[in-house]
Amino acid sequence: MPYKEREISKMYYTMGEVSAMFDVNQSLIRFYEKEFDVLQPKKNKKGNRYFTPEDLENFKIIFNLIRDKGYTLQGAKDYLKSNIGDSRDNQRVIDSLENLKKFLLEVRDEI
Repeated sequence: MPYKEREISKMYYTMGEVSAMFDVNQSLIRFYEKEFDVLQPKKNKKGNRYFTPEDLENFKIIFNLIRDKGYTLQGAKDYLKSNIGDSRDNQRVIDSLENLKKFLLEVRDEI
């Protein structure tokens, strides 16, 4: 059985790393931070934002609601207030399905 490296996860991600992950401008991330209370990145003395993995998970949920499902900002806020637990579970399912799809595409390309 080949050795499989474990995935390295960071404790904090910079604003540039988050914007590259989601392929969005940094101004959009700052805007969502202002609009949604669940996004609370840490700031150092210079004011640089550092996002935790929990912040990234919340950002994925917000991004999915607004971009993929077509919610308005107010609609996404209302949805998060009433269904934060359900939306986190749904996002975990979506992430696992995307990972499965990626794996299956890699297997298909190897054949």
